[in-house]
Amino acid sequence: MPNLVLNDLRTSITENVRSALIEDVGSGDITAALIPAAQPASATIITRETAVLCGTAWADEVFRQIDPAIRVEWLAADGAPLEANQVFCKLSGPARGLLTAERSALNFIQTLSATATRSRHFATLVEGTGVRLLDTRKTLPGLRLAQKYAVTCGGCHNHRIGLYDAFLIKENHIAACGGIAAAVSQARAIAPGKPVEIEVENLRELEQALEAGADIIMLDELSHDDMRTAVAITAGKAALEASGGITETTLRSVAETGVDYISIGSLTKDVKAVDLSLRLRM
Repeated sequence: MPNLVLNDLRTSITENVRSALIEDVGSGDITAALIPAAQPASATIITRETAVLCGTAWADEVFRQIDPAIRVEWLAADGAPLEANQVFCKLSGPARGLLTAERSALNFIQTLSATATRSRHFATLVEGTGVRLLDTRKTLPGLRLAQKYAVTCGGCHNHRIGLYDAFLIKENHIAACGGIAAAVSQARAIAPGKPVEIEVENLRELEQALEAGADIIMLDELSHDDMRTAVAITAGKAALEASGGITETTLRSVAETGVDYISIGSLTKDVKAVDLSLRLRM
């Protein structure tokens, strides 16, 4: 399962920022218009809490679209750990532009850094087990690629990006298709070469998914004992992904069952924005 890199995101970053500025600036920043157009200023951005930095490219694009005359100097890169009260960005340029761009730039950094920070925390919990932690499609609307990139900055990995790049055949799909074997067969016919993942709820269904030739088998809320049995039965014939009801408390023990992947929706959906501050100097 490939991870997103910034080169894959250029168009998305531009579109994300354009939408954010339409939403925030609209027909113009009437408050910033109180300041003389030629008034220069400088600023710093700090974090008020420990975090993993992410979102620098989105902030760069905010400042570029607001005023290309703004100069941005990053003192840390995406994926870097930040300490409370650390200055991680210096800015200079027209005061109007800096103030107009402030909220949108901080919104991107605080949200994506929150995702990266949570991902780093979870990745630390399973260090040494060999398991890969995966995100899900439980992302903020419009920020799917951004959050999935943030997950990788925190040391976790990407599941499928959307409904188009891999099959994930769940209980209702299986019922509608007429069974596991039929679902896998139809998937191979519809999109040869696309990964085929089947969700199973017990070891009997696991056997069926293996016989059907699934690439990845998702173990949905199986007990730890059944997960260990599934690993032994599968013996490398398919990749195994654990999912459903996994918390910080149980994460390590699930990883130690020997599964290849664990998918966790909370990497992207249960994040709390990092507390940031932009300090302007005239």
